[in-house]
Amino acid sequence: MQGPPHRTARCRGPAEARAAIEQALMPDISVVIPTCRRPAELAEALASVLRQEGVTVEVIVVDDDGAGSARAVVEAVADPRVSYRVNPQPSGGRPAAVRNFGLRSATGALIHFLDDDDIVPEDHYRAVKAVFADHPETSVVFGRIEPFGRDAAAVAAERAYFAAAHRRALRCRRFGRLGFSAALVFRPTLLVCGAAVLRRACLPALGGFDAQLPLMEDVDFYARAIRRFGVRFIDRPALHYRIGPSLMHRPERAPVIDQSYAAMHRAYRARHGLIEFALLKLFARTARI
Repeated sequence: MQGPPHRTARCRGPAEARAAIEQALMPDISVVIPTCRRPAELAEALASVLRQEGVTVEVIVVDDDGAGSARAVVEAVADPRVSYRVNPQPSGGRPAAVRNFGLRSATGALIHFLDDDDIVPEDHYRAVKAVFADHPETSVVFGRIEPFGRDAAAVAAERAYFAAAHRRALRCRRFGRLGFSAALVFRPTLLVCGAAVLRRACLPALGGFDAQLPLMEDVDFYARAIRRFGVRFIDRPALHYRIGPSLMHRPERAPVIDQSYAAMHRAYRARHGLIEFALLKLFARTARI
């Protein structure tokens, strides 16, 4: 009597076995933190990342100070999950170039660009990881922004702004990626850089942040990512956003912001055509987003 057929286990080749090992060792989230001469704030930002539960993280601190002033902070943390890099060409206040440099070392399935003075809310990464797992078609996840700081009047103004952004984001969910794209390209921004997390797999197609933009490079980056790969907005705090002295609100910055948006608009027309650009602009004006 013939026995049951014998099943032979498939042997993996060296390349396949190596890929499986790399996948198993890959952290859930790579956190890229550009920093320049804000040691106390950097220490708080790092602590908020390292106390996240339910995920594995690697943290890449990129010091934009040629003197290496953030090294002492990283050494004091003494956590093997945190690595330290010095930007070989200090950006002079352009975080796009610093983020792009740090991104080269990232190995996580997800990427979070966190500013050195902001704080990740408790249990945020676990929640984001679950959203990505439940929605494999999504490449960007962002949520509510909660301003904080010492200047009560400035914090109140920013809270009012981001409360309105929250309401607009909820409306955008009805229209999908084009709704969020229209809001980011043509309306006051819905997010800041640290409020979003994205899949690393989509980065080669995006080419990183546009370091030629003088301002609004994070808005441009996530507008491109969302238009191409989709988005999920989660109705929970995604970032504690520190409000301090801001260059963005100085009157002389207004023309620079306008120049940045003009460059974004030219690039959008070049990528997607004049017809889509015009329709998206009309939609942004009429859809209350």
